[in-house]
Amino acid sequence: MSWTLYLQLSAMMFLQFAIWGAWMPVLAPRLLGPLKMTGKQTGWIFATVPLACIFAPLLAGQIADRYLNTEWVLAGAHLLGAVLLFVAAKQERFVPMFITMLLYACCYAAALPLVNSLMFFQLGQVVAPEAIPVESGKIFIMAPIGWALVGYFLTGWRQTRKIGGGGPDGFVLAAVLSVAMVGVCLLLPSTPPAPAVADQSTAFSEMPIFKALALLQNFDFLAFVVLSMVIAGMMQFYFMGTGPFMQDIGISGSNVSGLMGIAQAAQAIATLFALGPLTDAIGFKWTLVVGAACWLLLYVFYVYYPKPILVIIAQALHGIAYVTFLIAGQIFAGQFAPPAIGGSVQALIFTATTGIGLFLGTQLAGIVIDRNTVEGRLQWKPLWSVPMWIMAVSVLALIVAFQGHLPAR
Repeated sequence: MSWTLYLQLSAMMFLQFAIWGAWMPVLAPRLLGPLKMTGKQTGWIFATVPLACIFAPLLAGQIADRYLNTEWVLAGAHLLGAVLLFVAAKQERFVPMFITMLLYACCYAAALPLVNSLMFFQLGQVVAPEAIPVESGKIFIMAPIGWALVGYFLTGWRQTRKIGGGGPDGFVLAAVLSVAMVGVCLLLPSTPPAPAVADQSTAFSEMPIFKALALLQNFDFLAFVVLSMVIAGMMQFYFMGTGPFMQDIGISGSNVSGLMGIAQAAQAIATLFALGPLTDAIGFKWTLVVGAACWLLLYVFYVYYPKPILVIIAQALHGIAYVTFLIAGQIFAGQFAPPAIGGSVQALIFTATTGIGLFLGTQLAGIVIDRNTVEGRLQWKPLWSVPMWIMAVSVLALIVAFQGHLPAR
């Protein structure tokens, strides 16, 4: 891979996740704080990305596969997304905010899988197939780096300008980064639609997505998908609650974004140095157990040891869990699936976790937040106890029900 291609693909991956990291960690403090929205309303706004992830990637994939170059679809999605983010920064009521964020989420969710597909296509042109996992890892590492660095930038911006938490600057920063992403997309190498090919079979049962769904007949794979959906859903408690929680235990709102960025720093380190050796040493089952247990431990700290320094240190657990559960799970699914339906199996996992799982998680988190709000103040111990116990049961179920065996080829 040439340095030019590496820098192009790295900039694309960096900005794709820096955009998300600019607004998501600081959104809950804005909604629950100065905008005075309820937990349920906050849950619905956080649900916009999961909702969009259920259908937008499929539509975008069809457009990129059949009609337009992938880089043009990406540029269009982020250009419209930039406009919507500027609009979102002006919204102060629930209904306009929800509608704006849902439209934006459709643009962003459409871009998520296209970033990966463009990267794999371009790498496939210049490196041997067996080298793609290593080369793609050098690019994937830019995702947590982008998320973390934008968090540190926002923290520094707020401290320099003496701005507390709860402002719309996260949206504005994400919009500016989206404009930069449009420029990067226009400089990416051409990734045209695939040449039209005749369908080999018109039977629904022979379509890749239905073959992927048929894998759910395997109990081990079914347990993996269901537990991934439940465990991923619990991340929404982390995203919706950590910002306000930090402020309530005495951490300045201007520092929240940067401190939550510790998770992405830990994710980057774990991706580089821990993921491969861990799966080689203990297998997929226990790697996933380690990941889920890290989230459990994070919530244990939140419930029983809510000291600022411990909560700050615990942010690293989220980053480690993301790598050793979600990314390791994607690798397991890729190796479990027959090569002919690998893309459809990844789409299935993406829909189950980022789509359905996160959507249901937002709804539960919103209900729990409302039920644990007394006279305008959140009661954190009973609130955090809900994801803690769900994670405890999930870890136990993962140990008992999931074996992590790969089928013989």
